[in-house]
Amino acid sequence: MASNGMESMQLAEDQIKILEENFTRVSKHPDESTLMLIAAESGLTEKETAKWFRLRNAQWRQAEGLPAQLGSVKD
Repeated sequence: MASNGMESMQLAEDQIKILEENFTRVSKHPDESTLMLIAAESGLTEKETAKWFRLRNAQWRQAEGLPAQLGSVKD
């Protein structure tokens, strides 16, 4: 798989597990308060957590055959 920036974040397995669980069960686009809770739970900053979600969303969209950037399917 091509490098997507997520590898450079150097996350521990338990952090990845928390982030993935929230991505699949809670929201692919968490609001600010949810992002803050996820950051606290995973031991990351809100900025790092937001970056992970942005990268993970691009990865998910690509896997679904959608444009990597959020927007209309017609884009």
